[in-house]
Amino acid sequence: MKAIFDTVSYNCSKIVTNSYSTSFSLASKMLSDSIRQDIYNIYGFVRFADEIVDTFHDYNKELLFNDFETEMYKAIENRISLNPILNAFQQTVHQYNIQPELYEAFMKSMRLDLHKTKYLTDQEYKEYIYGSADVVGLMCLKVFVKGDEEQYNELKQSAMHLGSAFQKVNFLRDLKADYEDLDRTYFPNTDLNKLDEESKLRIIKEIEEDFEKGLKGILKLPVEAKFGVYTAFIYYRKLLKKLKKTPSLEIKNTRIRVPNYQKFGLLAKSYFDYRLNLI
Repeated sequence: MKAIFDTVSYNCSKIVTNSYSTSFSLASKMLSDSIRQDIYNIYGFVRFADEIVDTFHDYNKELLFNDFETEMYKAIENRISLNPILNAFQQTVHQYNIQPELYEAFMKSMRLDLHKTKYLTDQEYKEYIYGSADVVGLMCLKVFVKGDEEQYNELKQSAMHLGSAFQKVNFLRDLKADYEDLDRTYFPNTDLNKLDEESKLRIIKEIEEDFEKGLKGILKLPVEAKFGVYTAFIYYRKLLKKLKKTPSLEIKNTRIRVPNYQKFGLLAKSYFDYRLNLI
């Protein structure tokens, strides 16, 4: 029965989410049952594409990526794939009418990571973030508003700012791994060999502005999504605060984390804010 295969596919996407990201997994659990699985489906898809370009160093990454992209298109066209992650993703694409320009922009940015290591201009930087983060936020927004185009258009800019904020925090947190292991620098006009407080604070100010604009959209999300997205917002804002307090040289030489006990504390704060109608 196809239903059994679909259930297996959904379970695979959930396993990917829970295995790769404790923070995203925790936030996803705060979403309504009616939309949670579709967010797992989106995360599983973007996670696998990202893994190909970031971690499969002993294999032909370009070949793997080309195969994955081809199978993605086949899955969406045929409404089925024997790759369970793509089978789950295509279901969400069709259910919420996720437009090709969103997942195509994502794949374009992921493909850049195969060869491009430096982003020298603001335009290159913004285009990469749009494809790697903003469109992921927009795919999730399609699910959050259950395909309502009017609400989607109203919240679109806020969702993009939130996606940008999350990605830029990741860039700053992963500065050491990106630079030393992958030879990548995403921030333009920034010499990572001489990262100083002025440069760090300039980046953080940019992220804080994205968070401020993103929060305005969170406040307008449907009840099924608001608590989960706010939980992710609280976590990333806490991470940014830790980065802000960390000396610039230390950021370059270590990976800043939020311990699990603090994550659960942030979850409690999110819950009380939500129950007290503060969001």
